[in-house]
Amino acid sequence: MKILIINPGATSTKIAVYEEETEEFKASVDHSAQDLAQFARIVDQADYREAIILDALKQAGYELSAFSAVCGRGGLFRPIVSGTYAVNEAVMETVRQAPYGEHASNLGAYLAKKIADRAGLPSFFVDPVCVDEMTEVAHYTGFAPMRRLCQFHALNQKGMGRKAAAQLGKRYEDCNLIVCHLGGGVSTGAHEKGRAVDICNVRDDGCMGMDRGGGLPVNAVIDYCFSGKTKEEVKHTLGHQSGIFSYLGTTDFREVEERVKAGEPEAVAAYNALVYQLSKDIGAMAVVLHFDVDAIVLTGGMAYSTMFCDDIEAYVGKVAPVLRLPGEAEMLSLAQGALRVLHGEPAKEY
Repeated sequence: MKILIINPGATSTKIAVYEEETEEFKASVDHSAQDLAQFARIVDQADYREAIILDALKQAGYELSAFSAVCGRGGLFRPIVSGTYAVNEAVMETVRQAPYGEHASNLGAYLAKKIADRAGLPSFFVDPVCVDEMTEVAHYTGFAPMRRLCQFHALNQKGMGRKAAAQLGKRYEDCNLIVCHLGGGVSTGAHEKGRAVDICNVRDDGCMGMDRGGGLPVNAVIDYCFSGKTKEEVKHTLGHQSGIFSYLGTTDFREVEERVKAGEPEAVAAYNALVYQLSKDIGAMAVVLHFDVDAIVLTGGMAYSTMFCDDIEAYVGKVAPVLRLPGEAEMLSLAQGALRVLHGEPAKEY
């Protein structure tokens, strides 16, 4: 079966064609700030991006009739359990209204249905960032009006969880795994028998990322909020100019690694803090799993660093075997999700 995959990003649209699990075509179209500036909202970009996708497919020699389904990346929807979902009108309306936030990923499912409907094909989305399988106790905070939000790199964590389980000779649903997505954003999840029952989400808690603060001291945050900053300034700083960037002025982990190897004191200190904080998160997830852990999985772009993985393993290696699966497999994970339904697994309903 041939699947068209659509993965919209903030400044690009990635597409791929899979024949079963084999990628036979891929393309990434960049969008300039000038091109996108004409659109007031994310959903307003839909026709623009759809035309680009259809043109890329035409140039590659594909007709929509050749596909069995179209699958798009999921976005900021209401909290849902993991799985492959058919795109219905409720999804389309959620994208149009964007009650949970504006993000380019919202367009994945939206474009999948618009394009699939042209040829009478089914359309799906898989494991969006809003997947929430956390236990009720994990949602508790220290203040009754506040509840922990579950948003994480569900698509890649779930995909790499399945890959790790296969390496262990098991099904993902039979494993207890700690999966760490190590990219521009960092998230660490406790996967218990196929469910991500707790998550360290760099937007709110856990270790810092390359440009996000992770868990920050509450009183210091309060003081910062009342230091003359606007709400928008605070959100931008803590969400885009914190983490390693606030210490070293870069979000390129390769540069950080070079500066560490050169012995730059500031880089060494910030790098050691990142390793330390991430290892603490892994330890916390081990507690969630009662220390019954089949493997710790390191994935994402930063997992290409042997030094980084070695330093993390030095902290947590006694907890469980550490598997290194660098990079991300979002496009393949989307294809696999669609194929599970096409081969007989029921699609979930949003």
